[in-house]
Amino acid sequence: MTRTFLGMPATAPAGVGHLRGDEPFPVAARRALGDAQLRRNLRHATSTIRAKSGAVIGEVPDWQQLRAAGAAIKADTMARLPELLEQLEAAVTAAGGTVHWAADAVEANRIVTDLVRATGADQVMKVKSMATQEIGLNEALEAAGIAPVETDLAELIVQLGRDRPSHILVPAIHRNRAEIREIFLRAMPGVDRDLTDEPAALAAAARRHLRETFLSTRVAVSGANFAVAETGTLAVVESEGNGRMCLTLPETLITVMGIEKVIPTWADLGVFLQLLPRASTGERMNPYTSMWTGVTAGDGPQAFHLVLLDNGRSAVLADPVGRQALHCIRCSACLNVCPVYERTGGHAYGSVYPGPIGAVLSPQLTGVADNASLPYASSLCGACYDACPVMIDIPSILVHLRSEAPHPRSEAIAMAAAAYTMDHPALYAAAQRTARLGRLAGRALPPPLNGWTTSRDIPAAPRQTFRQWWAER
Repeated sequence: MTRTFLGMPATAPAGVGHLRGDEPFPVAARRALGDAQLRRNLRHATSTIRAKSGAVIGEVPDWQQLRAAGAAIKADTMARLPELLEQLEAAVTAAGGTVHWAADAVEANRIVTDLVRATGADQVMKVKSMATQEIGLNEALEAAGIAPVETDLAELIVQLGRDRPSHILVPAIHRNRAEIREIFLRAMPGVDRDLTDEPAALAAAARRHLRETFLSTRVAVSGANFAVAETGTLAVVESEGNGRMCLTLPETLITVMGIEKVIPTWADLGVFLQLLPRASTGERMNPYTSMWTGVTAGDGPQAFHLVLLDNGRSAVLADPVGRQALHCIRCSACLNVCPVYERTGGHAYGSVYPGPIGAVLSPQLTGVADNASLPYASSLCGACYDACPVMIDIPSILVHLRSEAPHPRSEAIAMAAAAYTMDHPALYAAAQRTARLGRLAGRALPPPLNGWTTSRDIPAAPRQTFRQWWAER
């Protein structure tokens, strides 16, 4: 029996972090659909990423075999997660690092805050990290008098704009360059007032702003894309070089990582480093792939802490159907092909994890009742499954979670009535005759049934039913 206790399958605590929205998806989505600029920004960005990704994936003759390999590695990892996490802890510790176990967001925030306080620092620089957004680490640090500085360009835009991320890979995808210029002019200290909205000029302004942070900040906080159990190696992939600066310059490095990010062997990492860039940014390889194992005297951070985060993941792991969501490598391919996401953007999902993967991951982390509308934020077209580099069957999980979501009593009564009708031929025939009369009433239902038709048209009833056609023959 394993000695590692991952925690009871408890969900992420309410009131901390960013997994729950203030309103259900249909309400937030309706407001987003009314923002024409948002829809233009999303359409342009997602179509561009789709085209780039499709081109480089088409260059790989064994792409489907790579997907199958990634899916198999992830399934194996979930099947023996306690064992692999213990192996990872032992390897990191042997290399001079310190491992902390966090049952939930509250505990993770406390651990990181205490570690930063122990260094005497009042500022930390951050590498883009979904896990730290999930737990609301920035808010926890600020409450403790510690200033977090996002160094990823898109995350910096979101932070300066007092906004929320809208995409897993490109958090500021909902902003165009004119809007970004206005944010920089309003919130970036020392920015040139003649700043234009040319991408190169905006990037240069951010680089000047961040350079002093890189050189003066003694503590960095990162996430991790992967952690290799057999060697204790952590890996971060990024496109700007800010991650490389944060991972090498500070005296102390703190990494917050969801427990599902572990993989068994060094050889497995090679599979994901081929899948991730092509599926996410449409690149053949990541411009910056940084790896570190513990600490090395005189080279890089001299104190390394790894915080292993549960925060509801044990609850996901306990569901034989839903646990596939833990295979996610945060590539965002499903967002870029989803017709729902393209029209509503990420904020409508109310969680730091938007799009199709968010619709299956967030409800499981929080408990389906707390995010009951998200499993319905999909047309079930299946594009997400086709695009996923590790073959997560998101449509099947969505259907599974819909069955787990709370349903009104009126719906149960309606379904029972339908079942009874279909079980009695005379009643069923009468219902068919009534449905044909609906051709005269149009394609909407009267109250109180009209809620179903607010977003759907009733299919027109045929002039002749199959039963009538059969009887005539």
